Amino acid sequence: MTRVKKGVHALKRRRSVLKQTKGFRGERSRKERAAKDALLHAGAYSFAHRRDKKGHNRTLWNIKINAASRENGLSYSKLISSLKKNKVELDRKILADFAENHPETFARVLATLK
Repeated sequence: MTRVKKGVHALKRRRSVLKQTKGFRGERSRKERAAKDALLHAGAYSFAHRRDKKGHNRTLWNIKINAASRENGLSYSKLISSLKKNKVELDRKILADFAENHPETFARVLATLK
């Protein structure tokens, strides 16, 4: 069997791992083994936190909607229930955007519910 030297490929893999860990602290950005381990952990955390981010955003939307609806004399729970009763299909993301950036539009949405 012929001899295969894998120097080129090993160097390419090493370079790729170290390029991905640029900006990490300490040996995690300089040493191949530590960098590879750091990358595995980073991937696991980013996968898990993509899920967490969705829940966190929904909580923020609820807070923004609640604050704006209380300014207009309606609690969050009553607002959401009246939206469902009147079959207004605006999701929380859109309502939160209206509440924060377009308060007059949000007030008009509330006026249609009353």
